[in-house]
Amino acid sequence: MNKLMLWGVIITVAMLGFTWMAVGGSKGGMGEDIVNQLAVAGAVVLVLITVFVVVKYVKQMQSDTATGELADENWDGIGEYKNELPMGWAVTFLLTMVWGMWYFIAGYPVNAYSQIGEYNEAVEAHDAKFKSQYADITGDRLIEMGESVYLAECKVCHGLTADGIDGKAANLNVREEEISVKYVVENGSETLGFAAPMPDRNGLFNASTGALITDAEIATISKYVADGMTGDGADIFAGTCAACHGENGEGMEFVAPNIKEFTQAFVASVVDHGKEGAIGVMPKFDRLNDKQKQAVGAYIANISK
Repeated sequence: MNKLMLWGVIITVAMLGFTWMAVGGSKGGMGEDIVNQLAVAGAVVLVLITVFVVVKYVKQMQSDTATGELADENWDGIGEYKNELPMGWAVTFLLTMVWGMWYFIAGYPVNAYSQIGEYNEAVEAHDAKFKSQYADITGDRLIEMGESVYLAECKVCHGLTADGIDGKAANLNVREEEISVKYVVENGSETLGFAAPMPDRNGLFNASTGALITDAEIATISKYVADGMTGDGADIFAGTCAACHGENGEGMEFVAPNIKEFTQAFVASVVDHGKEGAIGVMPKFDRLNDKQKQAVGAYIANISK
């Protein structure tokens, strides 16, 4: 055995020994942990291939002479031979591709343990238990649940008393504020689960005048809706808004929401879809399940009465 081969064997044994000490020889060993097993297997393959390639080509550099056809291009007189792709390289590449597909499809991480996967399974099981346990609660119990959900998820922006913390978020003690109504009339609103979005002012006609709603009419109707459908503006509301929101602003199913008072369904829809308004954008809360959305809707509808 020449010196080069001897060094190859020594380096191989040393690297495999270090790998075993780091993984296989650690406390508990590899056991049945597929991650450690794959790590050791990969390390062994890498060591063997690396040492083999290094020894092979170092040996070639010591003894081989370059022959063959040169490529037309050269760099400062340095040319490159037209060498065919070595069969070993091609086979190694194809085997690496096959191993990579196996690794991601059948080996790891698809079939391996995952903390995130375990968490998601636990959440799914808890949600199923929650849904079964609380599926039939209504009335005061639903409102109590809604208060708990509100304090956990909503109070950060809307405040403990749901007053909106000095305009940082909507005041949920009243159905509409004048600034909010004006914003929606001027800019329109997203669907919020209804069949179609509300158009902006360029799509709102006053049936009484046959013309687009004016700035003065917007100001009047905003105050009218914010005051609970009282005061001046009933005629403008009847000609512009009643076709969708109903004569008294109580909404129409699948068409437009109740803008006179909060309803459980409307609040649940806002929580489900999020909402953009005069203050800013409220995100949707996907992490809440359907019962929790119903509950917080019942709570808001109760405190705004």
